[in-house]
Amino acid sequence: MKFKTLMIIKAVVCLAFGPILLFFPQQLLTLLGCSFGAGAALTAREYGAALFGNLMLTWFARNAEASTTRTAIILALFVYDAIALIATLILQLSGALNPLGWGIVAVYLFFTIAFGSFLVPKRRAA
Repeated sequence: MKFKTLMIIKAVVCLAFGPILLFFPQQLLTLLGCSFGAGAALTAREYGAALFGNLMLTWFARNAEASTTRTAIILALFVYDAIALIATLILQLSGALNPLGWGIVAVYLFFTIAFGSFLVPKRRAA
């Protein structure tokens, strides 16, 4: 997959879920089978804000040429998605999320693998 394509896909996902988490967190968390309270509202809204930050980063960096800056962006997104994958997987396996939670696990797995693939040195033909 090309870097630009991956960044656009990540931006679209952030655009889809950022506003929902920021403005309608109870509806989304209820859909996922989570209980909702003041702490959940704060956490969900802060996560929505983080998704807006990721949206800005991925959209405006989508045309970045190969450089140390681009590598830093890829590494940051890889770490972000890997940590989110582990956290979501723990929640899913503990029963905190209903079966829809597996979709979130799949999204984070996709992005972790995709951004990770850009960190693996490419083999050069002999």
